[in-house]
Amino acid sequence: MPRLFLLLCCVGGLAACQPLGEVGRAPAFSPPETSVEHAALYRMPLPDTTEILRSTDQASLWSAGQRSLLGDRRASRQGDIMTVVIEINDSAEMSNNTSNGRSGSNSMAVPQFFGVPQVIDRNLPGGLQLGAGIETNSASSFSGSGTVRRNEKLTLRVASTVVERLPNGVMKIEGRQEVRVNHELRELLVTGFVRAEDISRQNEITYDKIAGARISYGGRGVISNVQQPSASLRGI
Repeated sequence: MPRLFLLLCCVGGLAACQPLGEVGRAPAFSPPETSVEHAALYRMPLPDTTEILRSTDQASLWSAGQRSLLGDRRASRQGDIMTVVIEINDSAEMSNNTSNGRSGSNSMAVPQFFGVPQVIDRNLPGGLQLGAGIETNSASSFSGSGTVRRNEKLTLRVASTVVERLPNGVMKIEGRQEVRVNHELRELLVTGFVRAEDISRQNEITYDKIAGARISYGGRGVISNVQQPSASLRGI
């Protein structure tokens, strides 16, 4: 019975951390056949214009084609590949202080009112008088402060594929990179829109020239599952 109880506790602990089907197994890679990059590489678009080639066009040694000796090798069409350079080293610090104070006083006296206060004062016990009237004092104060500090540093390079070329020449790119080490899978995803003139001669583009950039760096596996809260804490 003690051994059975211990076994049930171990199984319950593993189930709380990750699904039983993944216990003792390395995380699987995402199938490349279902990605947008795979579709862009295998489904070449039709040309925008029809060019009539002469018999001597392919004979020149100084052709300006993309694969020629002097041609422009930068990505420009659907299915082309470029390198995205991610070098993020940002820091931000914000500090706010707020203070507020307020004070007030009110007093009311009735020393003369057709002689009525004097008549009433003679009948008040303990020497009380209406001349003093009513007096109130109030004061309030508020102060608050807050500080936010953030430092982010990330240096990565990932190959991305042109998945679509828009009519205005802007290209939509998408890149995915997965590295598995010791049952831990690290994923890097990059998507966005780039201009052909922002691509360097080395066929590279920095992340700050990508419009609508979406950069995700994370992972899944044994260590990542342990760091996540259980299903009960996540409200599942």
